[in-house]
Amino acid sequence: MALLRAREVIMAHFRPMLARHDITEQQWRVLRVLAETGPLEATELANRASILPPSLTRIIKALEEREFISRNKVKDDGRRALLAISPIGVALIEELAPERTAIYEAIEKRYGAAEHERLLDMLESLIQSESAEG
Repeated sequence: MALLRAREVIMAHFRPMLARHDITEQQWRVLRVLAETGPLEATELANRASILPPSLTRIIKALEEREFISRNKVKDDGRRALLAISPIGVALIEELAPERTAIYEAIEKRYGAAEHERLLDMLESLIQSESAEG
């Protein structure tokens, strides 16, 4: 429960920014993952964005309609597709970067750089240990 409550506390800082651009938290995660990794197949995208595949289908449709992402067939395998962030999606990420950075800096300032870094290290360690077991 503590992890869920912590997520809610942090997301409360980001929700107004996302709402002003009519972007859901899940859509934002998809855009961020694609911006950071480059094109991915849907299964890998769902995994990296921590989104269930059935939900991802709906999210992909909405992001394609707004031209934030594109879908391209995998060369030599027409059944598979790669999803990629579009220039419009990149522009949104860049437009929100200053506000996003300010939010992160305010959170870090509130807890101190050392504690912030320690928390991130502990969370990454938790993720890695769970990934190793799965």
